[in-house]
Amino acid sequence: MQTNKTSRRDFLAIAGFSALGLALPRTFVPVRELILYVGTYTTGKKSEGIYIYRMDPNTGALTSLSTVKGVADPSFLAIDHNRRWLYAVNEVDQFGGKPSGAISAFAIDRKSGNLSFLNQQPSLGGSPCHLLVDKTNKFVLVANYTGGNVSVLPIKADGSLGTTTDMVQHHGSSVNKERQEGPHAHCIELDSANRYAFAVDLGVDKVLIYKFDAKNGKLQANNNMPSAPLSPGAGPRHLTFHPNGKYAYVINEMAGTIAVFTYNPGNGTLQQIQTVPTLPKDFTGENTTAEIAVTPSGRFLYGSNRGHDSIVGFAIDQSTGRLTLIEHVPTQGKTPRNFTIDPTGTLLLVANQASDSIVSFHINQGTGRLEATGNTTAVPTPVCLVLTELR
Repeated sequence: MQTNKTSRRDFLAIAGFSALGLALPRTFVPVRELILYVGTYTTGKKSEGIYIYRMDPNTGALTSLSTVKGVADPSFLAIDHNRRWLYAVNEVDQFGGKPSGAISAFAIDRKSGNLSFLNQQPSLGGSPCHLLVDKTNKFVLVANYTGGNVSVLPIKADGSLGTTTDMVQHHGSSVNKERQEGPHAHCIELDSANRYAFAVDLGVDKVLIYKFDAKNGKLQANNNMPSAPLSPGAGPRHLTFHPNGKYAYVINEMAGTIAVFTYNPGNGTLQQIQTVPTLPKDFTGENTTAEIAVTPSGRFLYGSNRGHDSIVGFAIDQSTGRLTLIEHVPTQGKTPRNFTIDPTGTLLLVANQASDSIVSFHINQGTGRLEATGNTTAVPTPVCLVLTELR
């Protein structure tokens, strides 16, 4: 791994405004620096690996810091909760001569934001496409798309990864014979209590629910509710929870919808209460959805449309979790694969995969509407954006 290093100035941390949920003027946004890590596709592309930027917290403008080269297809990234380590999937189908993808571990320099390679481990499934660090910072959970399974890897004291502690194979298929001929795990999430894991499988139209053993890194089917079904052909992709932990939202890649669930943290069960479209009624072209996220305030939810090339915004009813459409906003690029919201909930950054750009938007704190900041950064094949503070 090669890293081009650039220094950065120290943070100025001013806290408290976002917790108040106020629609503050932009000049009152807490002044601090954020680091943006950008995952990309490198195979057959012009990307070189993981790109690192400093972000202006008021405007979303990006300044290049460094590039971590030699990382194969680091398409999805995750940072531990203490901001010490970064993990990247290597979305490949062969690793070490076996049918598997891999996970790469990096140490984060707390002053510069640069990354130092630690090690790699097989993911025990082809094309890993999503991962996260559990709340104890002891395990990385991975969804393997081609493998149709999920796996758990232990984190050692130095941030490097140990050999897999568990792997659960999914089974089944659904109505689309081209894309749902078998299981395709696309996302793995944990609830806030770190008790239950939720594996979203595009191939079988289900969210599979597991009890998570955070001591031993094991997954066990939730007997209370082994899975939550989605509509046939929905193709569920990603799941996110509301900050209050009472609601969960699943974006369906193939159907172009968002399913709303109530969540019972006591027994890890989901109950679907609403489905809303992500597209305008008059759109007739081809489209697939990608990312979904809720603002830190819990007031607004956003999803990305690839084809319509837009971000759809919804207001969240705080008493029910239900969604009401706000608007569709063009992303000023093609194929918005992923987006991220800054910790204050005032900026949204979009990765336009097919047009090699990252575009930033202000989030109106009163209405949830998006307004382009005018800042666009050229980045080759950006497919994952992760923001963090170094402190």
